[in-house]
Amino acid sequence: MKKIGIFALAFLAVLFIGRQVLIPKMAERGFERLISERLGADPMADLQDGLHVYICGAGSPMTDPKRSGPCIAVMAGDQPLIFDAGTNGSKNLAPIGFPIDRAEGIFLTHLHSDHIDGLGQMLLGSWVNSSRVEPTPVYGPVGTAQVVDGFNMAYQIDSTYRTAHHGVDVANPASFGATAKEFKLSSGSQIVYEKGDVKVTAYKVSHEPVSNAIGYRIDYKDRSISISGDTAFDPNIATASKDVDVLFHEALNMEMVQTMEAAAKANGAKGIEKIMFDIQDYHASPVDAAKTAQMANAQALVLYHIVPMLPNDLLIPMFVKGMDAEYDGKITVSQDGTTLHLPAGEDRIIYAESGVNF
Repeated sequence: MKKIGIFALAFLAVLFIGRQVLIPKMAERGFERLISERLGADPMADLQDGLHVYICGAGSPMTDPKRSGPCIAVMAGDQPLIFDAGTNGSKNLAPIGFPIDRAEGIFLTHLHSDHIDGLGQMLLGSWVNSSRVEPTPVYGPVGTAQVVDGFNMAYQIDSTYRTAHHGVDVANPASFGATAKEFKLSSGSQIVYEKGDVKVTAYKVSHEPVSNAIGYRIDYKDRSISISGDTAFDPNIATASKDVDVLFHEALNMEMVQTMEAAAKANGAKGIEKIMFDIQDYHASPVDAAKTAQMANAQALVLYHIVPMLPNDLLIPMFVKGMDAEYDGKITVSQDGTTLHLPAGEDRIIYAESGVNF
């Protein structure tokens, strides 16, 4: 009996030592190995030629633990492009090594706060430790220049500290901030960026009273995607997105929002009740998105700018109800980190990370 007691004490002592000494050592070595493998490396260098899409923000102004503010990053060949800059967009791109520092441009769909509130952090990432000799181009509708000027002014003082601390080679004042590339789109579509095999076409969408809301189609060699931005149901999206491989479309479930509206009314929260009512007339439902994808003959549909929040995947069947009757392709309800790869010269769509597929 004594021997068993001594053995038990010895075993507990080993466990204690392991917890206090060995596990921290293992964690330190794991950290060192991870840093040595990833810090300064370019994980994008080994990507197969094609279009690679990363959801850096799948959400809306509503808090959602799985979805940050709207943001979609695209590697088109070797050209990095970023569409919208919602909250935490740049922070979500950092762990995957997306090269914000050499982004060819940031493209804004419209100037609602949830699509631009992460622009300052995004521009900081595109400036510090980059090889730029000029500010980052920011493309967008009329009003983009005012937004860009505001962010440049807000971060100007900070930029002087960083240059003083890190030096001109790391924080070059000549490339600080952004330059606005405004365009006016009255109807139809317009090419706003073209370089090598990459073409970005802007098209008008319906988001009144935001009269200058737009979507973007991105073509690279024989692969293509389209990003709706915020919109009500609009056949123009299907026209501009004809035969794309993937349509990324916003989605607001009307029934779920109406439930929230009723709850706000019952609780006397008149402001919330009014907002829940108002947002229904300038957003598209998941079923609307499905109809648009079918009209466009899109190979696949990815929902983003998800409203309301979906903190639990058990809510997703409720969110997508009725979509399968309108669209016969693959449907994905995205979350931060959802990743798709579209190799050039093929018709495959490779779903690499997260998201719930149907």
